[in-house]
Amino acid sequence: MRRLLSEVTPQQMARLVLASLILLGGLYVLSAFFEPLGWAVVLAIATWPLYRRLQLWLPPSARRNIAPLLFTAAITLIFIVPILVGLMEMGRELNQLVAWLRDADHGGVVVPDYLDKLPFVGASIADWWRANMIAEGSITSHFARVDTATLARVTQRTVIIIARSFTFFAVAVLTLFFLFRDGDSFGRRVQVLVRKVLGRKGLELSHLMVFAVRGTSDGVVLVGIGVGTLLGLGYVVTGVPHAGLLGSLTALFAMIPFGAPAALGIACLLLLAKGATPFAIGLLVFGSIVIFVADHFLRPVLIGGNAQLPFLWVFLGIFGGLATFGILGLFLGPALMVALVSLWREWTQPRPFHASLRGRLRRH
Repeated sequence: MRRLLSEVTPQQMARLVLASLILLGGLYVLSAFFEPLGWAVVLAIATWPLYRRLQLWLPPSARRNIAPLLFTAAITLIFIVPILVGLMEMGRELNQLVAWLRDADHGGVVVPDYLDKLPFVGASIADWWRANMIAEGSITSHFARVDTATLARVTQRTVIIIARSFTFFAVAVLTLFFLFRDGDSFGRRVQVLVRKVLGRKGLELSHLMVFAVRGTSDGVVLVGIGVGTLLGLGYVVTGVPHAGLLGSLTALFAMIPFGAPAALGIACLLLLAKGATPFAIGLLVFGSIVIFVADHFLRPVLIGGNAQLPFLWVFLGIFGGLATFGILGLFLGPALMVALVSLWREWTQPRPFHASLRGRLRRH
C-alpha cells in the first residue's frame, strides 16, 4: 500500500480528490429524488424485453423517440387508470356516506343487525354503538370535537403528500422515458464502468442482479395480478359487496407481503356481516389455497429461478428490502440477496463459481 501511494503523483491525487468531491456533490443533489429514480431504473430493467419487442414492431425511423414515448405512456396509464378508477369509486362511496350521515344525524343511528353477528369484535362494537350513536345529533357532537386547527393541519399535510407524490411520479416518468430512449448507450457505458472498476466477475454479478430484478417484477407484479384476479372471481361468485373494487385492491395488496390475506379477511368479514356464513367459509378456503400456492411455489420460482436463489434468501430479500427501502425494497432486496449469495458461493466453492455462471448468462 505504501509503495502504491508513493507512485501516485500529486496531480493524480488531486484528480482523484476532485472526482470524489464531484461524485459526492452529485449524489447529494440527487438525494431528494433517489426514490423516483430508483423506481424508474427498476421499471426500465423489468420491462426492457417488452420494450425491445415494441422497437422491432416499429419502423426504424420511429425507434429513437416514438418507441420510448409510446412505451412510457403505456406504463404511465397502467399506473394512472387504476388510481383514477379507485378515486372515482371512493368519491361515489363518500357521497353515499355523507348522505347517510346527514340522515342518520337527525334520527339517530340504529345498530346494524350484522354487527352482533361479527365474530370476536361484533358484540363490543355493537355495545359502543348503542352507547354513542343512537341518540339524535350524536354524529354532529362527535365531529364537533375536532377543532379547525386540527383540520387545517390534516389538510396541509394531505396537500404536501399529494404534491410530493405528483413530483416523484413526474420525475420517475421523465427518467423512464430517457432510460428507454438512451438505454442501449447507457447500458454499454455502465458495463464499461463496472468492468474497469470490478473486472469481469463484477460484470457477471451485475447481470445476475438485473435478472433478479426482472424475476422479482414477475414474482411480485404478475403473481399479485393473478391472485387479485382469482380472488376477484371468488368475490363475484360469493356475492361480496363491491367485488370489482375489492378485487383490484386485492391485486394491489397481493404485491405486498401479508397484503392478500388481509384483503381476503375483509371480504370474508363482509360476507359474515351479510349472514352468508357458508360462502364466507368457502371463500376463505379457496382464497387460502390460492395465496398459499402463489406465495410458496410461484413467487419463489419466479424471483429466484434465474439466479438459483434459495427460498429462504428470497423470503429474507423481500421482507428485509421492504423494511429497509419501503415498497421499492421489494425489488432491490432480492437483487442484493443475489449478489450476496453469489459472492458466498464464489468464495466457498472449490471451483470458480463464475465459470459455470457464464453459460447461463450466454443463454440470456
